[in-house]
Amino acid sequence: MSLSVETRAAPTGAEDGPAAPRVRRSAAALRGLGLLVTLAALLLVGLLSVWVGTRGIPFTSTWSVLWEPDGSQASVIIHEYRIPRTLLALLVGMGLGLSGALMQSLTRNPLADPGLLGVSLGASTGVVVAIAFFGVATALGYVWFAFLGAAAASVLVYVLGASGRTLATPDRLVVAGAAVTAVLMAFNSAVLLLNPRAFDQFRFWTVGSLAGRDMDMVLVALPFVAVGLLLALGLAPSLNALAMGDQMGRALGVNVGRTRVLGAVAVMLLCGAATAAAGPIGFVGLVVPHIARFVVGPDQRWMLAYSMLLAPVLLIGADVLGRVLGSPGEIQVGIVTAFLGAPLFIALCRRRKLVML
Repeated sequence: MSLSVETRAAPTGAEDGPAAPRVRRSAAALRGLGLLVTLAALLLVGLLSVWVGTRGIPFTSTWSVLWEPDGSQASVIIHEYRIPRTLLALLVGMGLGLSGALMQSLTRNPLADPGLLGVSLGASTGVVVAIAFFGVATALGYVWFAFLGAAAASVLVYVLGASGRTLATPDRLVVAGAAVTAVLMAFNSAVLLLNPRAFDQFRFWTVGSLAGRDMDMVLVALPFVAVGLLLALGLAPSLNALAMGDQMGRALGVNVGRTRVLGAVAVMLLCGAATAAAGPIGFVGLVVPHIARFVVGPDQRWMLAYSMLLAPVLLIGADVLGRVLGSPGEIQVGIVTAFLGAPLFIALCRRRKLVML
């Protein structure tokens, strides 16, 4: 199957008619209404995540102890396990959705995902080092090594992509990311093959899971995702200008180098925190921006906002589905997103050409 990319220029306003302002206001109102519907869907799947689990708890009991903890077994399960898990899924989903949208915009590549700059492999390398060389054995212990690995990989990719006198262009970043990813993958494979104990521990992290994470993990991931979110949303106007090319962006007053650096930092914070907290989870950062772009078009302000909400809807829904299908155990969320995301992405590719900004 061949995928083609169309370049869609931003409207210049030259062909706007007298009714154009009214049309734009109507479109903005519809997009705003869609955002509210998406937020309602997020609240619904969040409530389902608190209610549904391997241990059945009636909805009335769930609703009661949700607001008034009473120390019962149901209350402990909901407040110490399901609520932190749901909040972490919210943060991880936001991180993956926004970082995927940023990657596709920065590289102008509709097939880009958060791992394109080596962030995911960097996080995996951090976990491998933590297990094999430092004996770390808990998810909360992995998170700092994973985040440091993601940050180091991101910096290395940007340095390689910006070597010489030229700025880090999208093509150079992609090539540098592919090279760093290949090296890190070889390193991880060598260490894990020589250390069976490390392989046994790593394979449970690398599948991508939200199980066993508590509120401490949420508090660790929260500041990184929050800063990355603010950076991403703040870059939306500049990304709209860069969609028409670097020269046009400079003509509109955008600092191209600064925008790319801040975008790379936002991707590192968002994807690094998400991967460190839950392991590598595929397809969310790849598929969700396409869904958002299909709904609201190429405007980065709306596309980033929709990606920020649609991604946790998909991730929390996949987590709930994994608990239902795998009962009395569960299927890890990384496996469920792969089964849901792959057909969805194929359907999007077959339905229409992949359109970039």
